[in-house]
Amino acid sequence: MDPLNELELSPEGYFLATAHRQENVDVKSRFEGIIKGLELVAREFDLPVVYPVHPRARKMMNLFGLRTIGVELIEPVDYLSFLRLESEAKLVLTDSGGVQEETCILGVPCVTLRDNTERPETLEVGSNLLARTKPERILEKVKVMLNRENNRENPFGDGRAGERIVEILKRECK
Repeated sequence: MDPLNELELSPEGYFLATAHRQENVDVKSRFEGIIKGLELVAREFDLPVVYPVHPRARKMMNLFGLRTIGVELIEPVDYLSFLRLESEAKLVLTDSGGVQEETCILGVPCVTLRDNTERPETLEVGSNLLARTKPERILEKVKVMLNRENNRENPFGDGRAGERIVEILKRECK
């Protein structure tokens, strides 16, 4: 399955969003701010915002009566499909620490929909900005990220740790 083909998306022709943290989706004002922020981004850039909705987030959207315009709500996707969507997005908006780290490694700009992050390295190297949950601030941070140079150093390594471990084991087990 190729999610880009299924959703009729082109590389860098969409934004990807995730929001699932209890601090965001269980508080109506915060979740509403995120949704409105995603709508502003979709409208400003005339590109779809694709949001695979976590089951709890969907439940809370229904409970709060939240609706969207310009945000394409889709069912959750498997990890490899999500990585494909993530790697080809123009920018990712998220409240997930893991996604912040992945976007940094993939070289995709990220805006975090939280007040803080457990991945400060992403802020330090400039691959991520904290936007919180106010709609105008979300749009502002997206604009800043899209105007930044995308030649950041990956603070999480070069992806060759496994090879190095195998070499050490070969050497030590002789």
